[in-house]
Amino acid sequence: MNMELLRQIDEEVSEGGYGVLCTVTEELGSTPRSRGASMWVRPDGSISGTIGGGLVEYEAIQQALELLASGEPNTTWRKNLTEKEGMACGGAATVYMEVLGREDDLVIFGAGHVGKAVAELGAFCGFRVIVWDEREEFANLQKIPRAKTIACPIEEIYENGIKLHERSYVVIMTRGHSLDSEVVTITDKQPGAYYGMIGSRSKIATVRKQLLEQGVSEEHLDRIHKPIGLPLKAETPEEIAVSVLAELIAVRHGANLAALRDAR
Repeated sequence: MNMELLRQIDEEVSEGGYGVLCTVTEELGSTPRSRGASMWVRPDGSISGTIGGGLVEYEAIQQALELLASGEPNTTWRKNLTEKEGMACGGAATVYMEVLGREDDLVIFGAGHVGKAVAELGAFCGFRVIVWDEREEFANLQKIPRAKTIACPIEEIYENGIKLHERSYVVIMTRGHSLDSEVVTITDKQPGAYYGMIGSRSKIATVRKQLLEQGVSEEHLDRIHKPIGLPLKAETPEEIAVSVLAELIAVRHGANLAALRDAR
């Protein structure tokens, strides 16, 4: 498989892009490309790489776009390359198609007890989880094995792998109010499907007042769900994680959060 193509796919997916990786997995007789040939198909139909060009490639692109529209994660497509099918090769090719990058990202700022619990439950619920903490002893794969972990100073997060996009669900729960405020500041004007911050209403009101005075946009502060999570009377880190994920899932599926919060 083309390593340069894989690097390109990884870069696009990390920035919020998605598409279908099409790979020739079987060849019988004469075919345009051999087993392992790959092509990346984006939602607009543009491609990188090739599985042979011509009718095979055109039809593969259409199949990939149908796969994206179906919501299914993968499929296998077989093409007979005969004159009856408009091809003179005489062989047959099997192409495995896999959707990559359509997962929602759960970006957790803070790798303490609650952050770790949210990461574990988030991965279980199908999110692609990224956890940041400035403390490497907290943000590491040994502590949080089901997430990508990033440990660096807060001002270096974007250089170290944090890429926020329209399907990013951002959860702010660091070790203290001051660091929470820095996260809110550094994510101002960044895209995202959801922003939420842990804490009491009094803490959040104080943070909001300070950040407005420091020039953080009111639009950004208004979009942050605070306090985070549905009102389940949660106490333990695991219970809080359930309340947070319940809220994220509700947002993901377009539920009425106000109605859920007011439910008795």
